[in-house]
Amino acid sequence: MIRRVLSSLMVVCVLALTACSPEVGSQKWCDNMKKKPEKDWTMAEAKDFAKHCLFK
Repeated sequence: MIRRVLSSLMVVCVLALTACSPEVGSQKWCDNMKKKPEKDWTMAEAKDFAKHCLFK
């Protein structure tokens, strides 16, 4: 019972956090990535940044 409640709570938290982030490739996302230190970027973020923000 406790596991089911914790699992449900975790799913709700993840959905709430992802709903707040801007869409990849949007101007807001590009601006956020420019503010984020490049050493903290993932490979996927770097690829998406190049694709959507540099080579539009």
